[in-house]
This record gives sequence, C-alpha cells and structure tokens, in this order.
Amino acid sequence: MKLSTRSTYGLRAMVALTLEYGHGPVLLKDIAERQHLPTTYLEQLMVPLRKARIVTATRGVNGGYVLMRDPGSITLADVIQVLEGPLELVDCSAVASCHWNPQKCALKTILTEASQLLTDFFSKITLAELARQQVTRLQEGGRDPVLSYTI
Repeated sequence: MKLSTRSTYGLRAMVALTLEYGHGPVLLKDIAERQHLPTTYLEQLMVPLRKARIVTATRGVNGGYVLMRDPGSITLADVIQVLEGPLELVDCSAVASCHWNPQKCALKTILTEASQLLTDFFSKITLAELARQQVTRLQEGGRDPVLSYTI
C-alpha cells in the first residue's frame, strides 16, 4: 500500500499547524512556502479537514488555519482517513471480476486483518508526537524548527 500525496501533503500541513498550535492562525501560503507544497493543492486538502472539524479557518487580516483540537488528540489515522477514506488494502466489492464468496475468502480475511493493523498503528501516533519527532530531527540537523520545519 502506498499513501497518496493527499495524505503526505496533508500530514505535512498538519505538522506545520501543530508546531504553531496556540500561537494563532497560520496562512496557508506560509505553510506552503515552509513545506515546499503547492498552495492550491493545500487549499483542496483543507476542505475535507475543515468538514471533519480537524482544522478551522478564519478570514481577514489575522486569518488563517488552526487545529480545532489539541494535537495530542488528533491521530495520523484521523487525518489519513479524512483525506484517503478507510485504510483498506483491498476493497473486495470493487473487484468486479472476483467470484469468490467474501464470507469464505481466506485472502479477504487476511487483508482485512492487515488493514486493521495499519489503522491501529496510525491511530497510536498523534500529531503532537509526529511534530516532536520532526523537531528532534531538525535539531539534530542544526536547523531551527520554528523557522524552517520542512518534513
């Protein structure tokens, strides 16, 4: 399984918001510049994240995006599932050529269990933890995490 750029870019934006959590709104163009991401693509990603109440946007001079909850309560699974949908390795209903009975399919059972392990793994990691790990790596590299926090 490979996560799409929706998830990787979305998570990078969430780390940027986590690092600024409690300091007010952050302009999307600032996140895009610091993360070297396209602003228009980030705008598209923020729509489902706002609908899921992970972020909120404020208009105006002091506007921008902020996390709606403490980053210690938002998991990677929360963000990925909003941007990608369920973390499934296979969707048997989408395989029109499969004639196996899904209730008797050993492969479906194994892939469903693997999907659950993946979901459980991403559910254990919060945005706060991901940001902590990023700051540590940037500090090890001699970079100021507040001024440049590209992941």
